[in-house]
Amino acid sequence: MHGVHASLVTPFTHSGEIDTKSLERLARHCLEQGAAGLVVLGTTGEAAMLTGAEQRAVLETCRAVSIEHGTPLIVGAGTMGTAPSIEQARERACLADALLVVVPYYLRPSDQGVLDHFAAIGAAADVPLIPYNIPYRTGKHLSSGTLLRLLDLDCVTGIKQCAGAIDADTLRLLAARTGKAILAGDDAYLYPMLQLGGAGGITASACLAPGAYAAMALAVRDGNHARALALHNALLPLADALFSEPSPAVLKAALADRGIIDSPSVRAPLHSPATEPVAAALSALAGVGSLIH
Repeated sequence: MHGVHASLVTPFTHSGEIDTKSLERLARHCLEQGAAGLVVLGTTGEAAMLTGAEQRAVLETCRAVSIEHGTPLIVGAGTMGTAPSIEQARERACLADALLVVVPYYLRPSDQGVLDHFAAIGAAADVPLIPYNIPYRTGKHLSSGTLLRLLDLDCVTGIKQCAGAIDADTLRLLAARTGKAILAGDDAYLYPMLQLGGAGGITASACLAPGAYAAMALAVRDGNHARALALHNALLPLADALFSEPSPAVLKAALADRGIIDSPSVRAPLHSPATEPVAAALSALAGVGSLIH
């Protein structure tokens, strides 16, 4: 669970169907440029807007690429309810090296309810879990104490921490040195979290600039602080542009412009982005490229 894992978009054809050829090309692009692994069926992949058959096609396509490259495949799972989350986990575990399971959203259960939720999913699935803590979307805040209790579960191999800041809970989580992976979930905060001892990140922006994100993680690991900081400073405007409209609209448009996927299409209620953020992302990408070539 170390390094930068690229959170993949799900490409569609111009007529709105799954584009498995573009997906395979994107997956290869990320791994060949240095990503440590792939993440599919997350929010970036518009998983909630895919049919069951489409989800299976995404899994099978990316599983084949991951096997070919000898890299892990992390698969998104989980809903607001425990029983349907268990059903998803069982369906997807056979093609996953780990399951990225979101903290139950909207209902805002008690902390013990959250712990019981993950324990039940872990007991039902035969692959490790990575809880996805993103309180600004789920509406459920978990203290550092509860996060550490989550990490103490045998079924949990790490956590995706997406607090929207390097807040006090994140600092305590990183300082605890549990031996399990703390993965940055906010693209802009990957660098400081790596510097504070994070194992890596799950990063949508790495679809577009996998080599730069991998180089930044490597520079932190090797103690090359000047290079790591220079890459962070160059990648920050890229992440800002990519997330300036609801993700993954800008990211898909930039990937299509670069020929990595064929179409920038997103599914409703997402909408095609304005031209300005796409242009800003591509301009930032050009600046990043000068640092790694």
